[in-house]
Amino acid sequence: MDSSILLPLIGIPIVVAGFAFRFNPLLVVTVAGLATGLAVGMDFGMLLETFGEKFINSRSLAVYVLILPIIGLLESYGLKERAQDWISSMASATSARILMLYFILRQVFGALGLTYIGGQAQTVRPLLAPMVEGAATARYGDLPQHIRDKLRAHSAACDNIAVFFGEDIFLAFGAVLLIDAFLKENGITNVEPLHLGLWAIPTAIAALAIHMFRLVRLDAGIQRDVNAWQKSEGKEVTA
Repeated sequence: MDSSILLPLIGIPIVVAGFAFRFNPLLVVTVAGLATGLAVGMDFGMLLETFGEKFINSRSLAVYVLILPIIGLLESYGLKERAQDWISSMASATSARILMLYFILRQVFGALGLTYIGGQAQTVRPLLAPMVEGAATARYGDLPQHIRDKLRAHSAACDNIAVFFGEDIFLAFGAVLLIDAFLKENGITNVEPLHLGLWAIPTAIAALAIHMFRLVRLDAGIQRDVNAWQKSEGKEVTA
């Protein structure tokens, strides 16, 4: 086999090796892209121009590049601690209620196409998870790490599930347009993006109902976990 045919695939082993040795992911992907471009004979100036163009045109990358440093700066000035203190001062706030409210808002915003209002890096880690932990701490006192991890997992799951089933309702969402194009390419022309969005509503409602049921049980589950941990540590069991 002509080795020149395999040259465009040089980026694959670079990515595999880079991730295997746990190098910086952004550096690994950049090097892989440069290597692939040079392997297929692209001019270095044109290659840099292409990188810059794709960088500017990528809205999601621009969001992360702009938002993540801001979130990091806010965290360094105590954003998580302030969120925990604020929630701890609200007697009616529980972990489940906070997650229920976030789930509903996230799904509604996703259905309107506002998927960047919220997210794991922008909202869950610096705000939602600390608020959920703060509500549980205010009710049960200091929590062990495995319970904190459980609350963080529920926070992340809320964001993922809500936006996954909510964004399919938005007519201009990429997946909806992809499905519409695929159907038309295969001769199915009587289905419009509006139909796809409408048929996504029952699924979104089902996801909402199922997750609300799971969250209703969360507070009781946390109570059992805390009681079991307190018994194992020989502490007084919280009522």
